[in-house]
Amino acid sequence: MRTLLAAFAATTILAGAAQATTVYPLDRATILVGSPFDFKVELNKQVKPEDVKITVNDQDYKTVLGGEAQFVELEKGKEDKALGSALLLRGLKISAPGAYKVEVAAGDETKSVTWNVYETAAQPKAKNIIFLLGDGLSVAHRTAARIMSKGMTEGKANGRLNMDDLDRMAFIGTSSTNAVSTDSANTMSAYMTGHKTAVNALGVYADRTPASLDDPRVETFAEALRRTTKKSIGIVATAEVEDATPAAVVSHTRNRSDKAEVVGMLLDVKPEVLLGGGSAYFLGKEVAGSKRKDNQDYIKLFQEAGYKLATDKNELAANASADGNLLGLFHTGNMDVTLDREFLKKGTVDKFPNQPGLVEMTKVALDRLSKNPDGFFLMVEGSSIDKMSHPLDWDRAVFETIEFDQAIGVAREFQKAHPDTLIVVTGDHTHGVSIIGTVDDEKPGTEMREKVGTYAEAGFPNYKDENGDGYPDKVDVSRRLFLSANNGPDHYETFRPKLDGPFVPAVQNEKKEYVANEQYKDVPGAVLVQGNLPKTSESGVHAVDDVVLQSAGPGSEEFHGYMEQSDVYRVLADTFALGSKQTN
Repeated sequence: MRTLLAAFAATTILAGAAQATTVYPLDRATILVGSPFDFKVELNKQVKPEDVKITVNDQDYKTVLGGEAQFVELEKGKEDKALGSALLLRGLKISAPGAYKVEVAAGDETKSVTWNVYETAAQPKAKNIIFLLGDGLSVAHRTAARIMSKGMTEGKANGRLNMDDLDRMAFIGTSSTNAVSTDSANTMSAYMTGHKTAVNALGVYADRTPASLDDPRVETFAEALRRTTKKSIGIVATAEVEDATPAAVVSHTRNRSDKAEVVGMLLDVKPEVLLGGGSAYFLGKEVAGSKRKDNQDYIKLFQEAGYKLATDKNELAANASADGNLLGLFHTGNMDVTLDREFLKKGTVDKFPNQPGLVEMTKVALDRLSKNPDGFFLMVEGSSIDKMSHPLDWDRAVFETIEFDQAIGVAREFQKAHPDTLIVVTGDHTHGVSIIGTVDDEKPGTEMREKVGTYAEAGFPNYKDENGDGYPDKVDVSRRLFLSANNGPDHYETFRPKLDGPFVPAVQNEKKEYVANEQYKDVPGAVLVQGNLPKTSESGVHAVDDVVLQSAGPGSEEFHGYMEQSDVYRVLADTFALGSKQTN
């Protein structure tokens, strides 16, 4: 038996060594016919070029892929660590659909991957696509938004969210290529390229070299539209427009933090409408508030390219019906969230007092984009559902969800007048949050945890919306929803909305560890909650749970069952017939 186990172990070690080679695109990649992508082979050892053999469907790869890869004798990692030889062929296209088996051999190293190259419908199914993404949108966010906004009586919701009536649904897997967990960059990149990638990556396969801007690229949806159609492109977000989700529509970088470079990529693609925050990365370094390391003035470059500029809601409204391209930058960073911007006037509202909301920006974008007789693609992100869920600030996150749903309502109204429009509503990833019950201030006792109602003791919250704006008139009602996360740092649970500004659950101590923020220690009834994340974590993290995708309109019938995020791209491409002979 010992001899048998030893032989098995040796075989396993040899098999592992033989599979050290990496090929990009990865195994099981799905590739749109005619869509440019980079091909890279990373070998685990330094070899001679004549020792490398690559075939595609048993033919020399140059015959099938239409070019010869550049041979890199030795790639180096951090601190000049030797990584091995590599081959790189950029911008190749495959014009015929089918399965493509790529086999690589270099000495004792071998690797085999298979790509699925697909075509699309011959004719477009829809003229327009509105892709609405709630960043971090989880089931609990939806449920809480419905209860807060519409109310509940005797166990039945008193109304429906706009997203509730989208009739085609699917569960979407969100994991990255290098981990079961995920972030907004690789998730939105999968939606926008049809290729899954690594955490923090946008529009590339994350290779082994340290440089962030030279990784193997894949075509983004915006680039595919520019290549094959005359459609307009719109990007709307309440985050910085260089942030992961909006950036993924156009960008190519291993590192989502390359925000200054993303601005240049936005200018390269030139979406007809670009609205959100993030002006700090458009301003030269000499300008106060700039986050650039050069003096490039991208606001001027966009204006020279024909863009009108809007910096507040008045200027946005003035440009609603104008012709030409529109750049709206309403904050140096992320825009303030709905609860602060519209109700509490906290956050940075004193510095940026006239910011538009997601609904206003969506309306203007649709007005501008719909002028194109060839149609458009509009991406709308409710950015701060996620940004308020990380710090466990659930009331702000739910208000963001309500605002996002109202933007969906704008899209649905547009669809009624333009039935040749596909609407897709989804999240990029989830958070580990659930509604546990309620917190009732009128329950006896001084300990707030004793005021938590579960099961029959929960009753129903007493939010009211007497002015009919879709938001509760007060967030700090006496009996309110109790949301809780299954992960987080050490923090003080106050059981109350954070009326003084967004929640900061943990701060660094002298050891650079995140500990509970004592700002909340003396809030009456506050309870210290011991975290379950490493002490390097300042906030809650994303969950690996599937997201829910809902859709309506032509093309929506392709969404069903379980799908990977990269599969969603294929539906979008098919809806616009991007892989048909008519458009290639």
